[in-house]
Amino acid sequence: MTSSINTTESSPKKWIILGTVMFGTFMSTLDSSIVNIALPTIRRDLGTGDSVEWVVLCYLLTTTSTLLIMGKLSDWTGRRQLYITGFSVFVVGSFLCGLAWNLWSLVAFRIVQGLGASMIYAIGPAIISDSFSPKERGQALGLMGSIVAAGSSAGPVIGGLLLSKFGWSSIFFVNVPIGLIAIWRAWTVLPESPKVTGQRFDLVGAGLFLLGVTTLLTGLDFGSEPSYGWDNVTVITLLSVGGILLLCFLGWEKRVTEPMLRLSLFSIRPFTSAILAAFCGFVASGANLFVIPFFLQQLLGLNPARAGLILLAGPLTLSIVAPLGGYLSGKINVRWLSSAGLLITSCGYFAFSFLDTSWTWQDVIWRSSLVSLGFGLFQSPNSSSALNAAPLSQRGIASSMIAFMRNLGFVVGIALAAAVWYSLRNRFAVGNQLNPESTAAQLYGMHYVYLTMTGLVLTGAIISLTRGNNPTAASPNYVAGTAPNATTHTMN
Repeated sequence: MTSSINTTESSPKKWIILGTVMFGTFMSTLDSSIVNIALPTIRRDLGTGDSVEWVVLCYLLTTTSTLLIMGKLSDWTGRRQLYITGFSVFVVGSFLCGLAWNLWSLVAFRIVQGLGASMIYAIGPAIISDSFSPKERGQALGLMGSIVAAGSSAGPVIGGLLLSKFGWSSIFFVNVPIGLIAIWRAWTVLPESPKVTGQRFDLVGAGLFLLGVTTLLTGLDFGSEPSYGWDNVTVITLLSVGGILLLCFLGWEKRVTEPMLRLSLFSIRPFTSAILAAFCGFVASGANLFVIPFFLQQLLGLNPARAGLILLAGPLTLSIVAPLGGYLSGKINVRWLSSAGLLITSCGYFAFSFLDTSWTWQDVIWRSSLVSLGFGLFQSPNSSSALNAAPLSQRGIASSMIAFMRNLGFVVGIALAAAVWYSLRNRFAVGNQLNPESTAAQLYGMHYVYLTMTGLVLTGAIISLTRGNNPTAASPNYVAGTAPNATTHTMN
């Protein structure tokens, strides 16, 4: 039947719904960090050589390129249905990954797993947004941020235990019983969700976006590798074709009557500012995650276990601060809170730009904690602001856009860090007649990576300031009234 959805009231079962989504988010986040630590074991057991990177790359490409498609499907089919489907696909993919007999069978099954994860990532924030009032969404998303950080922290520890006792296949098999519990909880707890009816699915737009993003991200990944480089013909071709396909996607979305992505969504300033600020922050995060392990292990000479413990400082700080950021978003204007968070993060990256081989583990930990302190204050309020600004009829696509910017930011951050680090390292080595692998050359390149990240995060802070005051706080009906038919849906 057709009914009006009140977007300003919370669901009576909001905390149970939040707990269910948090359980699923923890599982999918845990899986990503477990697989990374298992790569050396997979490489040895399957004899993959350097091609083992495709175990991670295919998963990343699949999730990133399908996030917006899944967000649109959730508006079209209902969030509950697609979320449960996502978990079912994820569990099947995990089981098949555990049975993989060689690299390419594992890659194929990881693609299946990635499709399921894409549905989970894209829809989770939208389910929370539907269940909580605008004033409470920041707090709920803050708790979600804490769970993401906890999953990232626990992954290496749990993965190490499973690898030592049961082998690499166990890291996939462990998802099956946990996933079945998550599916059962979602089936019994999640409410039937609103649908946007009377629309056709934009197959051409979805195809152009899928091919464009996959091609572009593959080019970015190859370009950052020394074996290819940015002047490689294959890299240039991939980047060019990907860019052209995405331009065609934008052109098509302007012409079609029922687009996959309504570009009018970006005319809402709070939403666009939040998305662009998040992109800047995640690019910096991706760059830091790429550079800091090399600094700890190659230049400071720490073993992987010791380096891993030091790197826990960031996720642990984030798990503590993210709920605080969400709570404060209901007390402090999001514009100022999010911008202040990015300013603190930029200070942390600037402090990292003085990195030196004389540093102790304490020097790294307080800087990592400062970066995560600022990002914890930024991320949850910023996501809440974006979802509050989006019309209900487009909240699924808005939710998936946040996840898309996170994944895209990580990929671009790795590519950007590699480009700055390698090019300036090599230039310094040539000018000073040194080996590019020398400590002085490496430090020089890393120094400018962190300066670049500082500037990028400061740019994100400026963009965040341009969002203006939170319209939802000023007008409770803003969310429902920003687009035609935003409040009229078919309920199952």
